[in-house]
Amino acid sequence: MKKVWYLSTCKTCRRIMDELGGLPDFEQQNVREQHISPEDLDWLKSKTGSYESLFNRRSVKYKEMGLKDKSLSEEDYRKLILSHYSFLKRPVIVIGEDVFVGNAAKTVAAAKEKLGK
Repeated sequence: MKKVWYLSTCKTCRRIMDELGGLPDFEQQNVREQHISPEDLDWLKSKTGSYESLFNRRSVKYKEMGLKDKSLSEEDYRKLILSHYSFLKRPVIVIGEDVFVGNAAKTVAAAKEKLGK
């Protein structure tokens, strides 16, 4: 599978996708227009080990809802990601069985290496 979940209005997502050659042969899903499905989220969790690893703590909603002061369970993370696109850490890039989540330099470098860029 070659797929990327991203936010089209996010400059960081666009920059990373550009660094990776635009990902023209990838299925590209703008999470604002088409939310991640429960099945896709569960599959990503099986690859990354947790819903928490897919959760975006920089979301405005995270701050608005006061979630930083709460102890969240894996089920809470899952429900929140499915409830609003901004809770999914982006971009999420799948290359075969490998999943690269977020915009950390080492994550982007690992995706580049996997793609041979």
